[in-house]
Amino acid sequence: MTHPAFRFLLFLVLSTPALAQERSSPRSERWSFGAVVAPVTMPEGMTSLCGYVGVPEMGAGFRQGLEGLELEAKAKLDYFRLAGIFEVGARRQVLASETAALAPTLSLGLVLNSGTDYLDEENFGGVLLRLSPGLVAGWRAGETVVLVGLVDVPIDIGLSPTGAWRIQNLVGGGPEIYLGQGVTLLLSGQIGLEHFREDRHDWNTRLAYQIRLGIGSRMF
Repeated sequence: MTHPAFRFLLFLVLSTPALAQERSSPRSERWSFGAVVAPVTMPEGMTSLCGYVGVPEMGAGFRQGLEGLELEAKAKLDYFRLAGIFEVGARRQVLASETAALAPTLSLGLVLNSGTDYLDEENFGGVLLRLSPGLVAGWRAGETVVLVGLVDVPIDIGLSPTGAWRIQNLVGGGPEIYLGQGVTLLLSGQIGLEHFREDRHDWNTRLAYQIRLGIGSRMF
């Protein structure tokens, strides 16, 4: 007959690894997929690559999860204006629950605008510094779907003495869907206003929008 103390010790030995695994599981495992926009911050040590086509931009991005924040880099082409856009930025999650999360974003970049007016009659050329604050929200709607909310306020400041500015206020979102093998698909739309001036004259305002179909994959 097995001694009760021995059976209790055996139970502790067998159960300790399982308990340790459960306790060491990070909160981010609730957001175990996402590569394009979701999750609001990439889990520590995770890397993803993504690309998208849309209107008026197409582009590619890199995301790296670090302790407490995420770093990202983007390269985009605005084919309406024939403008190249290059940005680096960071996100930091500030709110989280079982199904929802929120992170402010901030990026800094450069806009190289050709000035072509073939598709945009009010376009103007030049080199502009971009400062882009924003917000990313995520709500897990199912096992394979995250609904993302997006707020972007890119501010382009001309580096020439003409006083060129462009400011957009965009809000929107859409679903990011898990396809398997670490791959996700994003469909999103944003709408807002664009305020701009080519020189030191009056400001102009018009409708602004962004539509994206993106695909991304986690690398590690």
